[in-house]
Amino acid sequence: MTIDIQVVDNPAQVCADMLTAAAATGEDLVLTGGSNPKHSYELAATGSPEQWAGAKLWFTDDRCVEPTDPLSNYGMIKAALLDPLVAAGVQVDYCRRILGERGYEQGALEYERELEHVGGGPGAIRFGLVLLGIGPDTHICSMFPGQESLNERSRMVVGVPVAGMEPFVPRVTLTFAALSRASRVLMMATGLEKADAISAAFADDAPSTNDVPASLLKEHCEEITVLLDEAAASRL
Repeated sequence: MTIDIQVVDNPAQVCADMLTAAAATGEDLVLTGGSNPKHSYELAATGSPEQWAGAKLWFTDDRCVEPTDPLSNYGMIKAALLDPLVAAGVQVDYCRRILGERGYEQGALEYERELEHVGGGPGAIRFGLVLLGIGPDTHICSMFPGQESLNERSRMVVGVPVAGMEPFVPRVTLTFAALSRASRVLMMATGLEKADAISAAFADDAPSTNDVPASLLKEHCEEITVLLDEAAASRL
């Protein structure tokens, strides 16, 4: 396991470039929600859109709402990345969203089945790159501090009936069983409001604990890159 913490002037652009490079390989790529990734998606869509043609896209988590709902992670990614790609004449090869509108139990079951189908069996899929954000409470995907989802080691996808922070709607999320199938994990965080969370998860003396979900990444993932601006890195 390696953790590479990079403090850069423009994390969003570096992230966009890394996503585009991963998309161009045709490997399975996992995208996430959040305001920081949104800007990276916008940059990626206008940079080298043709490199996304063979992309195979999955999603870390989503809220149990219709895809047109403002709370939908898929809806945000569609508007920021997928629609601009289509406008540029690029249709991605494969994109499987989480069907959160079917409820957290059914949505999780169907996404797990799709991962098994594409991967060739339970737990067989490999992701080239998984993009993650981090919440101010240190949650990743929709795995919140102290919740049972953090202890799941068999299922790759679970339903989250009660979110740990706003918006308080049920979720469907990948688990560490899924994240462990990633060749590389890329986390991006910017701004002083993320500094405490980054320190709790990645400081040299930070323990691995269910109270800090992001701190558990190092127990499950082979290669982790953390992209930060100076403000987010200020308390490391």
